[in-house]
Formats: sequence, structure tokens, C-alpha cells
Amino acid sequence: MKLITETHAEHIRGTLSCYDRIIIQGTLPSFCYAKGMTSFLHEKKIRIFDYPQFAQGLRNELIAHAQKIASENNLKIEYIPKKNFRQEKRIAEILKKRGDHPGLVHIFSVQESCTSYKPWHDKNTHKTFLKYDPSGKCLHYYFYFIHKILGLCYVRVPTWIPFRLQIYCNGHTWLASQLQKQKIPYTLCDNAFLDIGDFQKAQEIANGFSPEHLHTILDEFSRKYCPFLKEFHLSYHWSVMQIEYATDIVFRQQSYLQTMYDTLARTAIHTVKPENIATFLGKKLHGNYQDDMGNRFNTRIEGTRIKHVMGPASVKLYDKFGIMLRIETTTYDVSFFEHYRKVEHRDGTSETKVAHVKKGIYSLVSLQNIFLRANHRYLEFISTFDDNRVGSVNLNKISKNVTEKNHTYKGFNFFHDHDQQIFLSIARGEFNIRGFQNKNLRIKLKEKTTSQICRIIKRLRVHGLIRKITHSYKYHLTTFGRKVIALGLKLKELVIIPQLAVQN
Repeated sequence: MKLITETHAEHIRGTLSCYDRIIIQGTLPSFCYAKGMTSFLHEKKIRIFDYPQFAQGLRNELIAHAQKIASENNLKIEYIPKKNFRQEKRIAEILKKRGDHPGLVHIFSVQESCTSYKPWHDKNTHKTFLKYDPSGKCLHYYFYFIHKILGLCYVRVPTWIPFRLQIYCNGHTWLASQLQKQKIPYTLCDNAFLDIGDFQKAQEIANGFSPEHLHTILDEFSRKYCPFLKEFHLSYHWSVMQIEYATDIVFRQQSYLQTMYDTLARTAIHTVKPENIATFLGKKLHGNYQDDMGNRFNTRIEGTRIKHVMGPASVKLYDKFGIMLRIETTTYDVSFFEHYRKVEHRDGTSETKVAHVKKGIYSLVSLQNIFLRANHRYLEFISTFDDNRVGSVNLNKISKNVTEKNHTYKGFNFFHDHDQQIFLSIARGEFNIRGFQNKNLRIKLKEKTTSQICRIIKRLRVHGLIRKITHSYKYHLTTFGRKVIALGLKLKELVIIPQLAVQN
């Protein structure tokens, strides 16, 4: 199958895949749960019912430290009383006047909810300990600054135990600093490269994003904004809270992208089914799946956006700034994804198997590959919409009878309910990922016997729609099969049936 990047290569400046928005959470291992905090107080010989006074002392220290930082940088801490206040807009206004040189940009303070604990005495066990309090709320500081490597970042610091930090950075601004370091020219607008002097070299740099280096920088941030760490010899554990990975196809002219984008967007919003979304994200869709799932269309300042959602993850399609086609995989829970990794058991043994992605920042290397494959699967899918002429030839090809070893296998008809049911069955997301067997089709085509299913599979094989996986009883859709089935269903649902309805 020819991808959009190949079909329209002469109209494309370049392509780039890299992390976009990254939000990282920092937790103190001994503070982040009630039992751990209780043990910490016992270790420091602090009475459990003196916990509020202990926490208040640290709160006062953080407030004084924030005021000191503001004073040293000739800034005034801006309190945000409104919930609908947009910090990003305010920061953009400041940066227009200030410029983008490294240093502190602004400090916000705001009352927000936070996890908290309260002293508790159990009359039955006669034990005193800390108990989780879900109604906690405290003052938070947002320190916005431009880092010499990560670019524009913020550190969100709560002023109450357990002090869960939240840090934002962007992979595109990190890449910009690396390009500047290697003297590669580029044009960066917001969080998108409109042009790069060497796209191939930029991709190599993006692929080298280092969690180890990031860890060192995050530790520097925590020490700078949390002065109590040194006093108690504490350090943060860093995990991925939210993350986005973008594949950008940069066109030379806006007009050229717009001629094809409208068709891509309209087709995708109608043809992408739940099983397709699962396929993009490398998941298997179960019949009892009950989480959020579907397609959404939005118009934004930067352009229109299509969002395909499955639980905590999504795949998006933008026409960013009208000149860039962006495919973006996002999630607010990285453990939604799975990959082969070493799994250590409590008994000390370990094995390598498919398991959920760990939330720690060292999973960023694996996530990069997972997200890249998800973006590529979506790119493959929308590329089937792009050339109806070639697709029509292929549709005509599978509609004809094929003879093999004196046996004739009839062609397929998208308007025949039986054939359409076969296509919908083999195109399911879980089959695209792991393949399917005779017994899988029997579940979907309940009226068929085993021998009839065998005949259907043979018919699909001789028409080139599926292939057998070596040394197994499983079959996969071929590239040709995915392309033809997607296009056939698209033409039927979006072109032929609507036109017939109008004529009637």
C-alpha cells in the first residue's frame, strides 16, 4: 500500500515523529500513602496528632520560598480566583513582551484539591495512625520558566503533604533546543515545526530522547522548588501522568493539503468503527468492553480535529495551521498499553511476556515505539481513502471469479449481506492484531458450519485478501485485503447509499 507520504511526496516538505505534550508526576515514596507517612512520623519521633503542626511548618516554608524566588526575579505572584482562567493565554502574553530567553517567566498561585491525611485513633485496636482524607484542598504554586534544554515548562507545587509535584514540558521545544545546538535551521510555531533544514537528522535526534537525562533535570527542578527535600534526605519518584506523541506531515502549500484533508476528515469520521480504534491502539476489543469509545469532531483556531477515543487513550487527526497533517496518539494512563518486557514476581522469579507498560519515566523509550506504530496504523488506514481510482480497480479485481486447481471461487460483492458480514468479521480490530482462526469466524458467522467456514477462508485466500501465518492455524488480512475492504465499505456507506437515498 502506498502511504499519503509516498503518494504526495513532491508536495511534502518532510515528516517528523516526536513527543509533544508531556506531564510528569513526582511522588515521595514515604509520603505518598497514609501508612508510609505514619511510619515517617514514627521514625522522626513526631506524635501522630502533631501531624497538622508538622505539615503547617512545611507549608509555611514553601510559601516563604516561593515569595523569595519571586522577589529574586522581580516578579509578583499572581493569585487566580477564577476556575476558567487560562494560564497558557496569560503566559503567551508575557512571553510576547519578555522574549524566549531562559529563566523564570511567571508564578501563579491557586487553591486546588489535593490528597491529604488526618490523624485517627482506632478505639478497637487502640492504635493511632494517619488516615486518607479525600476532601483535601490547599494552595498550589505554578512556576513557569524557560529551561535551556526543555524549553517552556511549569512545575506545580502543592503546599501540603504529600507534596505531589506535576511538571509539564514539550517534546517539540526540547527538539528545538537540540536543533539549535547542532545549528540546524528550523521554523517553530507554537508546538509544531513548519520547516526543518534536515528532517532526517531531526528525526534521529527525536529518537534519542533520553529518560536518564530527563530524570536528572526533574531532580534539579524538585530541589529548586522544594527546599525541605535536603532537610529530610528525600527524593522524588517520577512517573508519566499524561503524554502525546505526534507524527507531523508538513506540506509545502496550504491549498494542496486542504484539497485532500476535507475528504480524509469526512471519510474518517464516518468509517472508523470501534474495532478500528482498537486496532490503531494495538488493543483487542472484547464484547463486554464498557469504557468510553467513539469519534469526535471539533473546530479549533489551529484547524479542525478528529478524535478517536478508547478509554484513557485516543488517536487524533489535525490540519494544524492548515499546512500540517498531524496524527497524534495520546493517553492519560500509559498502563493501558502492553508490550513485551521483563516481569519480576514477588517470589523473586522473572519472565519476559506481554504486560502493561510501567508508569515510570523510563518507559518513555518503549512508549515511543508503541505510539509510533499506532500513528502508522492510522496513517495506513486513512491512506486507503486517498486514491479511489486505484481502489476501484482493486474492487473490480476481487469481484471476479478465480479458478485454482479446477475449482472456481466466486468473487465478492459488497452489496451482498453475506459477503459484507464476512468482511466486517475479518476486519475486526482483535483479528488485525493477533490474526483469526476457523473457530473465530464460526462465532461471528453462527449459521455456517466448519466446512463452510473452510470454504470461505479458501475463497478469501485465492482472492489475496488474507494469508496464513507460518506454522500456525491463524490468518491475517493482507495489506491488499485491508485496503480493499476499507475502501469498499467507505464507498458503500459514504457515496453509493447516500446517492441512492437522494434519488429515491
